[in-house]
Amino acid sequence: MPAKTSITAPAEMHNGTLRKPIPEELLGTAVLDQTGEFEAGSYQSFTLTYTAGRFGIDDSGSIRIVFRFATDQTNPQFDAPTEPGFTEVVASNNAVLQARFDPKGNIRPWDRTLQIKVVKGFMKEGDTITVRFGVTDHGGAGMRLQTFCETRFEFRVLVDPIATYNFQTLPKQPAISIVPGPPEKWVAVIPSTVTCGETFSLKIKAEDIWGNPTNQAVKKLIPKTNHPIKNLPKFINIKKGDLATVVSGLMVNSAGTLEIKLYSPDGSLVATCNPSKVFNSSILKNYWGDLHGQSEETLGTNSATDYFAFGRDLAFLDACAHQGNDFQMTDTFWRDLNKITAHFNDDGQFVTLPGYEWSGNTALGGDRNVFFPVEGRTMRRSSHALIEDQSDLDTDCHTVNELFEAFSQNEEWDVICFAHCGGRYADISIAHDGRFEKSVEVHSAWGTFEWLVQDAFKNGYRVGIIGNSDGHKGRPGASYPGAGWFGAVGGLTCFLMPELTRESLIKCINSRHHYATTGGPSGRMRLSVSMSFDEPATQYLDDPMIAKACSTKTCLEAIMGDIVHLPVGNANLKVSVDAASPVRCIDIFNGLEHLECYRPYAESDLGDRICVLWEGAEYRGRFRAVSWDGSAHFDKAKILSTAAVNFFNRDKTIDSVSSSDLAWQSVTTGNFAGF
Repeated sequence: MPAKTSITAPAEMHNGTLRKPIPEELLGTAVLDQTGEFEAGSYQSFTLTYTAGRFGIDDSGSIRIVFRFATDQTNPQFDAPTEPGFTEVVASNNAVLQARFDPKGNIRPWDRTLQIKVVKGFMKEGDTITVRFGVTDHGGAGMRLQTFCETRFEFRVLVDPIATYNFQTLPKQPAISIVPGPPEKWVAVIPSTVTCGETFSLKIKAEDIWGNPTNQAVKKLIPKTNHPIKNLPKFINIKKGDLATVVSGLMVNSAGTLEIKLYSPDGSLVATCNPSKVFNSSILKNYWGDLHGQSEETLGTNSATDYFAFGRDLAFLDACAHQGNDFQMTDTFWRDLNKITAHFNDDGQFVTLPGYEWSGNTALGGDRNVFFPVEGRTMRRSSHALIEDQSDLDTDCHTVNELFEAFSQNEEWDVICFAHCGGRYADISIAHDGRFEKSVEVHSAWGTFEWLVQDAFKNGYRVGIIGNSDGHKGRPGASYPGAGWFGAVGGLTCFLMPELTRESLIKCINSRHHYATTGGPSGRMRLSVSMSFDEPATQYLDDPMIAKACSTKTCLEAIMGDIVHLPVGNANLKVSVDAASPVRCIDIFNGLEHLECYRPYAESDLGDRICVLWEGAEYRGRFRAVSWDGSAHFDKAKILSTAAVNFFNRDKTIDSVSSSDLAWQSVTTGNFAGF
């Protein structure tokens, strides 16, 4: 289970200000009317009281109540008393206050800002400003809390008492704890590849309505399987207080495709495991990873220790890495993070990679993930934008080409980079170095970005395909969009490796022996892509376009990621997919050329069903979400049933208005949705 964290704020967390000229004990105090644990995504009401310190607050001075970037709670609003988030502010001395909310009103990560300004009058020591969040007096539902768990959720208060517009953080902050709700759905995971006679585990968790693993589940599960499994119990008892349950020591003695389903005693289906392929012997196995996300020390949620513990114990990952924005990572946190990755790395069980996100603006190359095979390496930042210690400015690389050149000059040939699209999307047309940049991230919680692969093909690059969460909610490997503007479930990458070690993971990435999925409970599809040849082919063990000396070998078969030259003869492509959900189609491309769309069904199999889909992004940048709110009318047909496709936000639904009409709210960020 994840390690318990202290309720105190970490020392290395950026405090939201850059100057502290007034002694903090003179700034005043802030308290909440209630503290303790509150359910994620629940509607609540809070009263925060700020008591002015020694200087009071001058006319035109202000306080700020700020929240983290990632929070998807209801924003404070002041105009609609019957709507969620209605907020009231009042001064004890009747000074006139002006309140406004700005989602980018303070230094990150505390950028979601309620600013309350004294516009007429002033405040003296002991006067108070009372802020009522989620007022329900007029019929409003209250303030909906963020949909993900956080050990310490702060209502962080800053004050500008002298009206200089220099806001300082109070020394003691009001905080609550956000915890999971009751179980809504179940997830069961087994290894995607199993060898006969080898022991493996079945891992089970319940999630609440927002995808948080919950410890409130109490249930008896009955496992049923298509293959005999040694040591599989007849019943699996889920106990209250456990966030996950692991059934170990399982074994299969016959090859084939293994399926496990979990049922309630009443016979209803509770969960279906991802499919697993059982081999008599196996050279390559399927391991699952999420190598991209952040914790509270930078732009994320909960500690870096909690981050890795969640990935291992609650997302059931095999591999994980942390990618904090470089311009926010102090040298102290970089050293601490290296200790954490070393602590969690356990060959054969759970593999970590030390690394960071080079976070340069798109004009300078755009975001890149940087990974090292060992701890203790130099972090070459894009800037020191949020770091006051300037002693190592000489290691900064302001453009990604400078970054690649620095790796080259220092002979850091073991560095691995990914290009990705989050906020500052990567432009690989202006900057790419195949010696280091091995893959592109085509999917994350930010959306789907197949154009990154297309850009690579247009420019003649050879890259692997990666999917990660790029999550900020503290849930690597199981990152859900919640109620905010993230439009997709975080992605996963399947790594094809002979064993689970850091060395094998590095070699796998360098060989492009991996593929991406869009994640989620059904995201662990087993995909096998190979090509066989009529005549002997030459396989290059490195990219001959960039390697000075490239070893080769003769082959009659190759797998995804291999570089092969076939002088004569034919090549036969073989694709095998085992998935927990139905396969709609398989598209086959030769570079950018679409060769064929294979559908595993005929038109006659559809019966009276139709599928309507929409997809896309507004543009490549940060605010790419497209709203697809709409309706459909069927003038010569009656709607018998409707199923939503990729409606991830609980606030955005598809509804049957009548037997001939549908209405929906939907958003995409490069991915697709429909009904």
